[in-house]
Amino acid sequence: MSSIEPHHIVAIGASAGGLDELVAFFENTPLDGVAYVVVQHLSADYESRLAEVLSRYSKLAMVQAVEGMDLRSNFVYVIPGDKFMTIERGHLHLSDKSSVRSPHMTINTFLSSLASDFGPKAIGVILSGLGSDGSDGVKAVKKAGGMVIARNPDTTEFNSMPSNAVATGMVDFIVEPQAMPATIQDYVQREIDLLAASISDGENMASLIELISQQLPLDFSDYKQSTILRRIKRRAAYNNFEQLENYLEFAKGSPNEIDALAKDFLISVTAFFRDTEAFDALEKRILPSIIKSLSIGQEIRIWVTGCATGEEAYSMAILVRELLADKIQDHEVKIFATDIDSAALTHAGKGIYTAAVVSKMPQAYLERYFVQQGEDYKVSAALRKMVIFSRHDLVKNPPYCNMHLISCRNLLIYMTPTLQQKIYHMLLFGLKSEGYLFLGSSENPSPILKSLKTIDKNAKIYKKLDAVPSVNFETFTVPEYTYHKPASLAVSQPETNKTPDRTLDSAIHETVLNEEQRLLICVDENNKVLKSYGPTDRFLTQKILTSDLTELLPGPLNIAFKTACKKVRETHKKSVVTGVVIQQGQQTIQVNLSVSPMVFKGRPNGFLVVQLTEDEDPGLPAGAMQFNEKLYLDDYTRFLEQENKDQKEQLAASSEKLFALNENMQSFNEELLSANEEMQSTNEEMQSINEELHTINADYKLKNQELIELNDDLNNYFKSNINGQLFISSDLRLLRFSPGTVRHINLLESDIGRPISNISTNFRFETLSEDINHVLENGYSITREIQANDGKWYQVMTMAYIQQVSNKRTGAIITFNDITGLKEIQHQLDKKNEILTRINADLDNFVHTASHDLLGPLSNIGVSVGLLTEMRADDQELKPILDIIGYSVKKFQGLVKDIGTVARIEDEAILTEMVELNEILDSILWSLGDKIRQTGAVITSDFKVGQILFSKKNLRSILFNLVSNAIKYRSEHTPVVTIQTATVGEFTALTVQDNGSGMAENDIDKIFHKYHRLQTDHEGQGIGLYLAKKIIDAAGGSIRVESTPGKGSKFVIYFPVAVLQ
Repeated sequence: MSSIEPHHIVAIGASAGGLDELVAFFENTPLDGVAYVVVQHLSADYESRLAEVLSRYSKLAMVQAVEGMDLRSNFVYVIPGDKFMTIERGHLHLSDKSSVRSPHMTINTFLSSLASDFGPKAIGVILSGLGSDGSDGVKAVKKAGGMVIARNPDTTEFNSMPSNAVATGMVDFIVEPQAMPATIQDYVQREIDLLAASISDGENMASLIELISQQLPLDFSDYKQSTILRRIKRRAAYNNFEQLENYLEFAKGSPNEIDALAKDFLISVTAFFRDTEAFDALEKRILPSIIKSLSIGQEIRIWVTGCATGEEAYSMAILVRELLADKIQDHEVKIFATDIDSAALTHAGKGIYTAAVVSKMPQAYLERYFVQQGEDYKVSAALRKMVIFSRHDLVKNPPYCNMHLISCRNLLIYMTPTLQQKIYHMLLFGLKSEGYLFLGSSENPSPILKSLKTIDKNAKIYKKLDAVPSVNFETFTVPEYTYHKPASLAVSQPETNKTPDRTLDSAIHETVLNEEQRLLICVDENNKVLKSYGPTDRFLTQKILTSDLTELLPGPLNIAFKTACKKVRETHKKSVVTGVVIQQGQQTIQVNLSVSPMVFKGRPNGFLVVQLTEDEDPGLPAGAMQFNEKLYLDDYTRFLEQENKDQKEQLAASSEKLFALNENMQSFNEELLSANEEMQSTNEEMQSINEELHTINADYKLKNQELIELNDDLNNYFKSNINGQLFISSDLRLLRFSPGTVRHINLLESDIGRPISNISTNFRFETLSEDINHVLENGYSITREIQANDGKWYQVMTMAYIQQVSNKRTGAIITFNDITGLKEIQHQLDKKNEILTRINADLDNFVHTASHDLLGPLSNIGVSVGLLTEMRADDQELKPILDIIGYSVKKFQGLVKDIGTVARIEDEAILTEMVELNEILDSILWSLGDKIRQTGAVITSDFKVGQILFSKKNLRSILFNLVSNAIKYRSEHTPVVTIQTATVGEFTALTVQDNGSGMAENDIDKIFHKYHRLQTDHEGQGIGLYLAKKIIDAAGGSIRVESTPGKGSKFVIYFPVAVLQ
């Protein structure tokens, strides 16, 4: 990498309160080969001078970003106030804010593009600000393998932005702004050291993956090792471990670290309607095509894999619901949303999202499908019902099947090619014929491309071609691990044993360097100070905002250092200069300078160690030079001139060499592309043949297994079937019989293949052959009851044997069921019914006779009492007695009539006819005319069902009883009675509601008891409602009562629809 190109990019997001923090940040930022980008919330019409302000506090170059600008190390790029900014291939791109509605998520926009472009080399910093901008960007950076820092939200007034960032659970460091540069420097250096060190990481990585699988239901053994290793190393650097062996020992004793590492692997990043063009294609082409292909009642089945926190699944649900509109009831929509991350699924199931997450959603969708709860938004119940969230491991679990659409976006890129191939075949298996596969921009379905038709190349939407699922059995097995897992991973190291490596330098400083007047300084290739130990104020000038040692050394010492530095870089040997006289305040001191190359792991690393000591002994050490400022200055000038000349010559030679290499590379690249295409073509042909063979073999295995299972099922069914079954061929020969048949027919194994007419039976079944021929010809089943020679009865059913493939009738199945016990029970029931019929007839005759015979004498007694009353009208002692006798006679006459009425209910129920409800009601109103006029009662009706097939007399009796009771048991208010009919499910309801005196709940059941009256101050026998219920029950209906004391009652009678027209 050139010195201009940055090895890491730091993006800093800030808003309200962020200016002072930016100043504190850049005051402490070294020249460390990193590029910085500042994204601050600014008004679109505000001319920002942020770059000018920050330049006063840092040696870094500050510039305002312009379109197409490339990033360079040790530069700071500031976003213009009226622009959005993104990065692509190391170049900045700006777009206007004016066409975008507020709020402007400028920080999210840049962090997301940075993560996409720089991946693990991206570093995100969140400073103070209001709102949630930056939270989605933090997720994107973490998903790409980068690092995130946030300022402490507890120590700032404007803490919304850092609080929301921390709430994502993806922030690596929470520190104050002035401490952030040191944190970044340590992180970057450790990343470089980890990548440079040749550590054998395979076993350590396998051990860590095993630790995760032991503690959590997760297995990352088939994911790309480079991705897993990079994230493991970053966690090691975060915990101050340079060696993965040390980090492994630490992780063994820290369950919390295992959880954090697994969470780092499972970065859940998604958004509503992510990739607008792709979702436009779904909405306008794919989903309408799916819906159009369905009949009413068919399901719509969609599978969203790797759904994370559910935004994509709900986006699908919104599109489907929008397209179905008022036809949503015609189809059941099932959107299966799966992921391996249980925490993400829990969040998705709740369906609650922040305002920032839903900010890019169309406002109409937000209003229709979300309910605001405080500052958050919750998915509506109707939308939530369409999505089924479930934990599912694509690596180990079989796929969901018969899907119209499967979405698998930006998930497979983290997996090995072998695993990708397996999952592609699984997804293909899960699709219906002509189902659609929706992939991410980074996925390439080459393993199954021959089975797909490209529908939209840009949106990565494909259509399945074949109708039969094509998949081999190996698809559903887990590939072997590609590295060795250790046999034992005993958890023994406590978490408290963690000792950061960077405590060593402070120990050296405390124990050695302060004991003498010695200054040790470590500088990089550009003479920038990396570390210093000792009294700097004794030897250096007190300049601020610089880390360049040449600017910090006094004049003579600076010249001596530059000359010695050049010699050391040429010879890689130590250089010593003595007797350098410098002025420090009012004191003149003599300094010895030593410059040595730093050796790291046995070899120089380009850094230098500078030692400055006060010369207390004027003697000249062996091999040292006495300092002469003029000579050193002349030597340094000549050296610079020669270096400049050499660099020009090297630049010219390098340019020519680069041009030649580029030409050769172009030629080699063309040859490589050609060879790669040929190899790809050959590979695809071989793969296609191999897949076909696997498919054919798998089909044969499946069919053989199915045949074995079916045969086992059939044999076990025959053995367990206590009833007899015969299988007869189309030419009336015995093919098979169950063991139970032997109890009914005299059969032997040798009878198989014989004509059925030649087999002797103990049945009188003369129509057997005729019945078989009949079902073979017409396909209908024939059931007969046949008596055996031993007197037993059997139900014999003859039905056609149909071949499923050809749908032809190729034989018959005869089933024998012993019904002797049922026949005996039926015979006994018939006898009892005859006896009951005679008893009922006798009882009816007695009731009719008794009623008739009693009414005659009662009438005579009544007439006699009337004559006595007339004859002895002046006898005051006899008159009360006669009144009592007359009243008793009338009551007895009513009771006899009621008994007759009860006896006639069943007779009347048989005499049904089409009854007009309006006609019945008119008759009742005429009969109750006097009472209606006396009480002022108001009777209203609303008959939505106007006719009933019922006994006219019984229906009039029921309705008359309910209306007269409503008037009789009235309250102090004018009686109001409402009569209605309506269809309720499988019944039609006749409702009579009044505003009368009502009744208590515990009295409702009592009113239907014979001769029971709740109020004795009104005339009546207490038999009317009893008769009404008896009539309704006899007709197969029911009656329900609702009543409130003082407010009235409602009687609802339910007539079966079968008797209604």
